[in-house]
Amino acid sequence: MSSLAPRSVAVVLGTRPELVKLTELIKILGPAAHVVHTGQHYDTDLSERFLTDLSIPEPTYLTGVGGRPRAVQISAALTQLDAIFAAHPPHAVVVQGDTNAALAGALAANARAIPLLHVEAGLRSHDRNMPEEHNRILIDQLSDVLCAATPDNLRNLLAEGVSPARVHVTGNTVVEAVHSQLPGPTERAAQLKEARLLPDGFILATMHRPENTDDPATLRAILSELSSLAEYMPVLLPLHPRTRARINSAGLATLLAPVRVTRPLGYRGFLALAQHAALLISDSGGLQEEVTVLGRPLIVVRNSTERPEAMTDFATLVRPGPELGQAARTALALGPTGRARLATLPSPFGDGQASQRIAARLAELITVAA
Repeated sequence: MSSLAPRSVAVVLGTRPELVKLTELIKILGPAAHVVHTGQHYDTDLSERFLTDLSIPEPTYLTGVGGRPRAVQISAALTQLDAIFAAHPPHAVVVQGDTNAALAGALAANARAIPLLHVEAGLRSHDRNMPEEHNRILIDQLSDVLCAATPDNLRNLLAEGVSPARVHVTGNTVVEAVHSQLPGPTERAAQLKEARLLPDGFILATMHRPENTDDPATLRAILSELSSLAEYMPVLLPLHPRTRARINSAGLATLLAPVRVTRPLGYRGFLALAQHAALLISDSGGLQEEVTVLGRPLIVVRNSTERPEAMTDFATLVRPGPELGQAARTALALGPTGRARLATLPSPFGDGQASQRIAARLAELITVAA
């Protein structure tokens, strides 16, 4: 978008999934993108490595946000974003998803009457216990342009009274993110060899959401099931720093003994392993989308999901405890035939052109506002 002035579009983000999902749009924007990183994910493994892996230009960093309570994160980011937008008003602000960083960006844009575009609008879990549900509803109400990933997301917005003129179905940017970042067969084979893993011969698990990690009994139930599954095949667990801290504080480290624990992986490295896992187990929202591109089965350990599109073929929603182990064994029993079927199915999240469509809507928004 060479017609835009340098750093004239503020792209506000703060977490690993936002980095992943906004990379292609940032590349399309080129010098026009001013990436503002709130530091919601401030750990090197979760942020700096992804900036490097994804070749995102050096952001403007906010301070005093990461690791703080939700209200403090939002208020601290909002105060600093307001100062940035006052000193150098952008032509538009872009936020993605439902994080505290995204809400702060939306509120700051609204306060300065700056046009706001929301990537991945209209997701709804209908679960008010999820802080993200409150965030995404507020962001959608504040946004001038809402880029809905799927027709279901569009219907959610229309049911809430959002004007159809503000909503565009673009697909989800995760599709092009996976296509562009998935290593080739040779690199994937080398990584499997280094990890001493066989294709279709291991389970890949991640766990980080507060609903699964903050209650010791829930965390124990999940770790117990992963340990039990490790009797059937290796279970690889790249451990989120937050989860590691909760395991240690709850005295549950012994439950990790049968599991192969690693530090968090970069995005390309994670995709390389996910492509060859017999099964994935996670509470990640983004992974629910990524498996539909990779064609792999997923057990989602959560109370609710805002991505029902993935549940039809690729994923199964379960609660912590025995239900997790039962669902995992059922999925593994489908074997190569079941995985081969998934590999033939199109992703419900689009055709890999979402970022191009979003960039076009952004250009229109800036032109109208000028």
